[in-house]
Amino acid sequence: MSPRIPLPPPPPPAEIQNWPDREARLADRAVALDALGRRLLGGGRLALFLGCFLMLQLGWGMVGVLLTSLGGAILDPIALFIGLVVAAFGLGVLVPAVWLTARSVRQDRIVRERLVRWAVLDRHGPTDARLRAPALSVTWMLLSAAMCGIGLWMGFAVPAGTSRKAGGIGLDDGSGLVAYGMGVALVFWINGLIGLTKAVSHYRLALRVTGPVTRRQDPRSASSAPPRPE
Repeated sequence: MSPRIPLPPPPPPAEIQNWPDREARLADRAVALDALGRRLLGGGRLALFLGCFLMLQLGWGMVGVLLTSLGGAILDPIALFIGLVVAAFGLGVLVPAVWLTARSVRQDRIVRERLVRWAVLDRHGPTDARLRAPALSVTWMLLSAAMCGIGLWMGFAVPAGTSRKAGGIGLDDGSGLVAYGMGVALVFWINGLIGLTKAVSHYRLALRVTGPVTRRQDPRSASSAPPRPE
């Protein structure tokens, strides 16, 4: 979410709403919902999500250079020094990536709250259909499910493969490689869960707030209606 483009403001309270007619209210509602929907599932938001994921993997990969150098049977001072330098740069990438991911999750919550407030103002078929965004929801869902699957597979495959290769040879038990591999799996798993939760919750929320409305009878019209014959 770019700070240069502010979020649409929330709708005014009911007591000060002054739209001249329903068409004006629907027009403002459509503009706000379209903007908020793009902030949640649009192409820019997907690019930011993937960018943060790649930054996390890059930063952790640079830290992994140090981890793998520490897991060797013979500790090489030169390799250790190189690992420390690379790990320092890796932390410089990893920390901002973690901050951006946490910030995006917080901002998604704000966007979702405003989206609900605009959605419950009224109902409009074309606008509500765009809000559901089934194609974007499926894209997020498939991509995030693939991340979760890769992370789950790596969580089992890396320790098993490393233990078979190490075979208890001296001090080279592959612990550094296991730590690095589990970190990679965790990045896949956490980002996959974030994206999957976003896609499913948005689609369910859109169905709930744009569902059919039960019409209520106006009490004034009910009182003015002629009595039914006995």
